[in-house]
Amino acid sequence: MIGESASLRERRRAETRRTLQAHAIRLFMARGYDATTINDVAQAAGVSVMTLYRHFTTKEDLVLYDEYDRETAAALAAQPQEEPLRQRIGRALVRTAAAAVNAERDLLLARLHLMISTPALQARHLDSQYATELAIVGTLCAGATDPDLEFRVRSTAAACLAATHVALIRWAEGEGRQDLPTLMHHALTAAFDTEF
Repeated sequence: MIGESASLRERRRAETRRTLQAHAIRLFMARGYDATTINDVAQAAGVSVMTLYRHFTTKEDLVLYDEYDRETAAALAAQPQEEPLRQRIGRALVRTAAAAVNAERDLLLARLHLMISTPALQARHLDSQYATELAIVGTLCAGATDPDLEFRVRSTAAACLAATHVALIRWAEGEGRQDLPTLMHHALTAAFDTEF
C-alpha cells in the first residue's frame, strides 16, 4: 500500500512537471525566453511561484528538464554487454530519442529551438549533456573493478553525445521533417566510421 501511494504521488508529480513545462515552453516560444518571467509561467499554469519552484529550481530547468537520462540508462542496461561500448551507448541514445519523438515530438522540437536560440540555455545545455554522460558512466561502471573502464566509458559517451547533438540540431533546424533516429545513426556512423 505504501509503495502504491508513493508511485501515485510520483506519477502526479511527473504530470504536474509536464504541465508546468508545457505552459513555460508555450510562453517562451510566443513571447521569447528572456521576456517571459517565472511569474508569467506560474500565472499561465494557475499555480503559485512557490509551487513552480518546488518542481523547477531555475528558469532554465523549465526548458532543459527531462527524464531522458533515466530512460537512456534503462536502454543501456538492456543492450548486450558483449557489443562495443560505442554501439551500446549510441543505440541507447537513439532508442531514447525515438521514444521522445514518439511521445512528445512538438515539445522536444520547441525545447531544441529554445536551446539553440537562447544563450543562457546553450550554456546550461552543456551541464545537461554532462549529466547524461554521468548517467551513462554510472550505469556501465556500476560494480566494475577495471580502473580504466570509467575513462573508456566517459570518452565514448562524450563522443556519442557530441555526434547525437549534431543530429538533434540538424533535426530542429529542419523543423523535424527528417527522421531523428536516422539522423542520429548517420551522425554516429560518421563520427566512429562504423555502422550503428
